[in-house]
Amino acid sequence: MDIWSADKLVLFIAFVVPGFVSLKTYALLSPGTSRQAATDVVDAVSFSCINYALLIWPIISIHSMRLETTSPTTFALFCTFVLLIAPISWACLLFRLRQTQFFQRSLPHPTAKPWDFLFAQRKPYWVIVTIKDGKKIAGRYASRSFASSNPAREQLYLEEAWHLSDAGGFDRPRTDTAGILVLSAEIESVELFHITTGGTSEQISTELALSPASQGLAA
Repeated sequence: MDIWSADKLVLFIAFVVPGFVSLKTYALLSPGTSRQAATDVVDAVSFSCINYALLIWPIISIHSMRLETTSPTTFALFCTFVLLIAPISWACLLFRLRQTQFFQRSLPHPTAKPWDFLFAQRKPYWVIVTIKDGKKIAGRYASRSFASSNPAREQLYLEEAWHLSDAGGFDRPRTDTAGILVLSAEIESVELFHITTGGTSEQISTELALSPASQGLAA
């Protein structure tokens, strides 16, 4: 049996490609653990069928209009929508719905780890990292900082490293550094403090006596 014959290739594109596009789009939005290829094929076919079920009326209308012969360009654009654009849209919609409080009553949040949930928001924070030997590392997490995401292990790059005062507040930025990288194996906990001004490090150093508005994150 030649699986690359025209009729079988059309069936493959029709019943695997839309679901595969949805799966890959959702995986980019919500990275997780690796999946088995066999499971992906079954899921892809299932999502392709759901895609066609949701688009059944437009598909019937286009078919009844015979656009494949009267307007091939329009028909090709519609096929592109059905095979690519719609599957991407369903994946994005499902991801957004799972983030709402209403859907979380019956479905878990799509982000698996608090680490990813927090740092995906890309908000700036003052950060104090406590490592396993009790030492504290302080720094600023902002636009040039970076946090790893699932399935990679938790790692944190802080674009500014700061000295802590004896009272535990942010005293002054460390000079001649390009930031600090904290590895997951060393992290005991991460404490976050809101940045309430938009000034430079020197202007902000007086602000942190320490900010009372804080959030905790256990690694």
